[in-house]
Amino acid sequence: MFTKIYEKIKQFIKENYKELIVLLVVVLLFAIKLPYSIYTPGGAVNLNDRITVEDGYETEGSFNMAYVSMVRGSIPFLLISYIIPDWDIVPAEDLTADGENMSEMLEREKLYMQQSMDAAIINAYKEAGKIIEITGTINEVSYIAPEADTDLEIGDEIVAVAGEEISSLEDLKSIVEAMDENEEVLLEVLRDDKTRECKAITYKTDDGIKIGVSLLTTYEYETDPEVTITSKASEAGSSGGLMMSLSVYNQLVPEDITGGKKIVGTGTIDIDGNVGEIGGVKYKLIGAVKNDADLFMCPLENYEEAMEVAEEKGYDITIIGVGTFEEAIKKLEELNSSN
Repeated sequence: MFTKIYEKIKQFIKENYKELIVLLVVVLLFAIKLPYSIYTPGGAVNLNDRITVEDGYETEGSFNMAYVSMVRGSIPFLLISYIIPDWDIVPAEDLTADGENMSEMLEREKLYMQQSMDAAIINAYKEAGKIIEITGTINEVSYIAPEADTDLEIGDEIVAVAGEEISSLEDLKSIVEAMDENEEVLLEVLRDDKTRECKAITYKTDDGIKIGVSLLTTYEYETDPEVTITSKASEAGSSGGLMMSLSVYNQLVPEDITGGKKIVGTGTIDIDGNVGEIGGVKYKLIGAVKNDADLFMCPLENYEEAMEVAEEKGYDITIIGVGTFEEAIKKLEELNSSN
């Protein structure tokens, strides 16, 4: 029996060896990962499907979160990028911080997304005059410098430093800066819901004594009415903050600030309502137009580039640049009143 199977396989290979070689080469070409990624035009996520406010107001239009698509570098995709005008090659080193690998970068970007969700909710409830009470903070390691001597990991929640509980990066800094160079610091952290003790060695810089870690703060809070934001495991980054804040706000107030339009946009937002610059606005605008957006909103810092892309491609789309959450609401209200 095995002899017959072997003979059949042998015969098949003999008759199709050329095709098999081509297939093997193609597989290898796609499997070999080069130190590059490729940015391609993305799309838009309808936040009406992601955000729910208890007993929230209905909306005729929609707020949509623009995103960039990224393909990991392989020889075939790199070759295709030279043919398709809107596919751009980006060195992997431009996507990661010094001493950081791609998995660490993605972990950090997931922390940024959670932070943007928190800031979106806090800004929306405050602007709408609704109840929100911040009950605590969570301080997680978002970056570890190459020169750091520590067993901390990205995503660790730092609870205490040298026996003192902390509530912010400033608390960490004040404790560390009071120490001597080459001193061991004990840190109590939460990792995978378990308490651990980690260590770090202080070192001297031009800015004082450091341990070489950055923290990212997210918040614990209670709201009335309740709000829920869902996301996919594959999603990361902070650039959806502005759109999420507008979508939450729109469900909290009786006036529909979408004006019945499909609004696609991008921009980070901090807890004070400041809208920050993002990368890849070109790809996000292209994706917005492909998704039939009526309006594209972006940070002021990205406005000029977005306008240049629209002019170059002959897009007929309204583009608005904003610097704050309050300004975004005001401009949408003005646009609606003029129509």
